[in-house]
Order: sequence, then C-alpha cells, then structure tokens
Amino acid sequence: MRKIYTSFIIMRTIAINAAILVCLFITSCQPSGSRVLFDSTNTNKWQTTGSVSTGNGILTLQGGNTQAVLKSGRYKNFELNLELRTTAGGKGFIAFHTDKTLSKGYRVAINNDRSDPVWWKMTGSLLSVRNLTKSFVKENDWFQMSIRVEGNFIAVAINGAPVVEYIQPAEPYRIAPNQAALLSEGTIALTGSGTGEIQIKSISIQTIQPGEMVGDINTQLAQAIDEQKDEIIKLHQEDFPVLDYHVHIKGGLTNENAAQRSRKTGINYAASPNCGVGFPITDDSGVIAFLDSMRSKPFILAMQAEGREWVTTFSPQVRNEFDYVFTDALTFTDTKGRRTRLWMPREVWIDNEQRYMDMIVDKICGVLKEPMDMYVNPCFLPPQMEDRYDEFWTEARMNKFVEAMALSGKALEINARYKIPNKAIIQKAKAAGVKFTFGTNNAGADDLGLLEYCIQIKKECGITAQDMYKPKVKI
Repeated sequence: MRKIYTSFIIMRTIAINAAILVCLFITSCQPSGSRVLFDSTNTNKWQTTGSVSTGNGILTLQGGNTQAVLKSGRYKNFELNLELRTTAGGKGFIAFHTDKTLSKGYRVAINNDRSDPVWWKMTGSLLSVRNLTKSFVKENDWFQMSIRVEGNFIAVAINGAPVVEYIQPAEPYRIAPNQAALLSEGTIALTGSGTGEIQIKSISIQTIQPGEMVGDINTQLAQAIDEQKDEIIKLHQEDFPVLDYHVHIKGGLTNENAAQRSRKTGINYAASPNCGVGFPITDDSGVIAFLDSMRSKPFILAMQAEGREWVTTFSPQVRNEFDYVFTDALTFTDTKGRRTRLWMPREVWIDNEQRYMDMIVDKICGVLKEPMDMYVNPCFLPPQMEDRYDEFWTEARMNKFVEAMALSGKALEINARYKIPNKAIIQKAKAAGVKFTFGTNNAGADDLGLLEYCIQIKKECGITAQDMYKPKVKI
C-alpha cells in the first residue's frame, strides 16, 4: 500500500512539474499581465538599427532606415499603447506579430504628413488591409495610439477614437508583397522611413488571456467579410486609394453609423453637405457651424455647391476651409430664362432634343469655369433622355466636353449611383490627363454602396492610383 501511495506521489509530482513547464512555455510565448516596453530612460529592451536614441524621456527614430525591435516576448492577444508624435516629414510604422527581420505580421502606419503623395496611408492605417485617407492628428502634436488584437479581430484607435476594426477571415485575400500580413504571434517593432522624426514618450503592452476576450473566434469569423469576393480589399492590396469622395450624412445615415460602416467595409468617406439656396446650409455661418461639428469625425470634409449662385452665396475664405469643393451642372437657367433642375422632369422643358443636348454641353462647359475642384454627377441627362445616353453623347460632344475638362484642371467624378459618365468619356478624359474621383452621391443610408460601377470602370479603363485626385486635407 505504501508503495502504491509513493508511486502516486511521484506521478503527481511529475504531472505538476510538467504543468509548470507548460505554463512557463506559454508564458514565454505570451507574457501575462502588463509590461512597460519603454521606461523613458533607455532602449535596453530593444534591438536598434540606424539613428535611434533616447533623451529627455523620449525615444527618437530619426530619418529613414531606423528600426527598433523588441528583444523578448512573443505576443498573440494584447493591447499595445503608445504616446508619440511626428516632426515634419517623420513617418514609419509599428509592426506586430512580426520577427527580427520584419518579414511577417501586420503594420500600422505612422504618418501625419498631409503633403505626402501617397496620401491614403495616414496614421492608424492597417497597411494593405485598411488604409486611411485622413489623419486624426497633425505633425508635432502628441497623440495616443492603441492597437488591440483579440483572436482574429484587430482594432486601432487614435486618442481613444476607433479608426480601424478589422476581422481577418478564414481565407484572407493577399497579394505580393503582402502575403505575410497575417495573424500568428510574434514581437513588436518600430520603423522610421521618412526624413523627420518619430518621437515616443511611452510604450506599454497588456496581454489578453483567453477568458478576457470578447467573443470567440468562430463568432468573429461569422462576422468577417468574404475577401475572396470583396473588391475593396483588392484595392487596398494593390495600393489604390479607397475613398468615396461624395457621401451625404442624411436620410437615416448618421455620423456614427457612417463611421462604423466605413470601418467595416474599408471604404473611407468624404462627408459632403449640400450648400446653397434652399439646401441645409445657406450661408457662411452655416458652413462654419458644420465644420466645427465635424472636425473630430473620421471623414474628409467636402462642400457640394448647389445652383449657379453658390459662388456669391459663400465667401472664398469660408468655402476654402473644406478639403475640396465640388459641384454639378444639374441646375441652371435655360435659354428661356427658366430655372432648370435636370433630375426633376417637371422642370425640364424640351422642344428639340438635339438642341437641348447642345445646351446641356454648353452649360457643363460653363460650370467647369467655376472656382471648384471637382465636377460631379457628370454628363447627367434628364429622365426623358437618359435611356439614349450613348446616342446623345456623340463623338463631337464628348470631345468638346473633355477638352473643356482638361483645360479646367478639375477632377472628374465617376458616379456609382447614376453609373456615369460612360466608358468612352472616361477613356478620353484619362488620355487627356484628367484626374478622377469615385463618388456615390447617396440619398441616405440605404443606397450607400460599395462603389461597384467605379471599380468596374477602373478595371476597364486601367485607372491607377496616380490618376486619382488628391484632396487638400486641411482639417
């Protein structure tokens, strides 16, 4: 009996020791609790390359080809918190689930340079997966960034505001050079790639244990987008700016659910109020109130100028506070002095269709001389004529329009709602060097789509990132 008891004790001890070893192994993979990764004094926890230094409680990555890789710790589920800023020209990224060579895992952008020609990868972007067209902060401003990973869910927040919420699906869509941008586990790295500095006051990490996760992976996967069928992830993967330049926050679409939809779909939005006589914003004070209410929102801010009197209704100083201004040629005074709104059949008086079409082209060419950045709802025809679009837009009329478009220097919208202009016009405009935008012009929440027509035309006409209009982001 004593022998059996002794054997039991020995086996129990072996089991306990094995459990301890397993725990130690797990701990080495994912250290438990919170950990300070930079304590304001030195870089002892980091393997550095290039001009990386500490001083006055700040970790600084100066210029390009700089790198700091955390020496120990294999993290899987965690929340990483940083306080940082960039000086002029300072940019780079934070990598996680990576290794010493940075050959795997995800990267989160650090870039507040609004003059950057690659303007669609601003601070907080989950690079190649959820690129952001607006930075929440400016250069030289300190800000907080948090990166949270739970199972297949990745969230990025700037100053407490969510900017990315991404669920990696069971079959992620990845192309070269992004094949290794996948979840696994690994270390943390900081990289500088610009001409200025990335300055960091603090870095800490809090591990998330399985029991602390919100939901399980199966629930997450059920909510993930099927990326094998999703056209938006393909745009991000090929490094194409993903922005709906023409979105209206109205008709049941609120700032909150627009932001949520943007984070889910991966489409950045430009919030565009209707400004003009008889519209929600009718004067400079209305513009200022709108801009003040929207400065902290995750949208580029654009003005839709309505009617031909908008040029005198709003002062240049106030309208220039928008990131860009656009208008269309749907409202004008016809040859008999009647105010016309082309989308309303009762306000369209057609005696001779061909002469009326010539008048529309002339009105468009006149609108292109107005002080705006972008021509939208382009080449629209009234309901009485829209079923013969290609018939009315003859070669001569297309050439006249494209010549005026190129001369104006304005950008041309490819409109998803009306599926205009047609492919022939877009091909001519591209050949003439015209820049493009993608826009929905939604009436509310129900018709804010996924830019389907725009993406179709992009493919058919070979539109590249360099063909897209760069917003002059001011806010």
